Amino acid sequence: MAILDASLVHPITLPDGTVYRDTIYLKNVIDHPRMEIGDYSYYTHSGAVEDTALILAPYLGHGVREKLIIGKFVQIARGSYFITSSANHPMNGFTTYPFRIFKPETFGYKDLPVKDTVVGHDVWIGHDAAIMPGVTIGAGAIIAARAVVTRDVPAYAIVGGNPARVLRLRFDEADIAALLASRWWELPRETVVALLPLLMSGRAADLVAEISERRPAGA
Repeated sequence: MAILDASLVHPITLPDGTVYRDTIYLKNVIDHPRMEIGDYSYYTHSGAVEDTALILAPYLGHGVREKLIIGKFVQIARGSYFITSSANHPMNGFTTYPFRIFKPETFGYKDLPVKDTVVGHDVWIGHDAAIMPGVTIGAGAIIAARAVVTRDVPAYAIVGGNPARVLRLRFDEADIAALLASRWWELPRETVVALLPLLMSGRAADLVAEISERRPAGA
């Protein structure tokens, strides 16, 4: 099987030839009007394939106004999930009971604020992490296992805890800027495969230089 076959549902084949069915390329199994998902982004879970959207974002029902946007090459571990804006209860009154969802035309359901949740490219979301409503996670970030992400995460940051906080940046600011500018996730599959030794190294300057040579002028 070729590396990075974007047409697959289950992208992992074990050494004995068995297809590992718990890991799923999200784009090929989710058809949801409020989800946008990039190529090669995967999620591991033990439920039915047809329930993937519900397991990943249980409150993103049809008819909601917010979106869940997931970039390319995102890695989402087992047990992780997104709580999107429509799951919020009102908190500016004396009760948090969501009366309005039972009769939205009366209580102004459409007036509740919503915000899209956005996951950048090449983000790793660890086991049992919870991503709260309206968060934006920058490209290359790592979300630690069981983290509860309540605020935006900078690109190439490692965050952990409840609520999650920045533990450190993966690279220095110059390398982060160069990696973001390289936009390697936009390159054709064949180019990404050729770049794998550099992508899996820590040599940002070498990777950026190689991408510059391979990318057509003006692209």
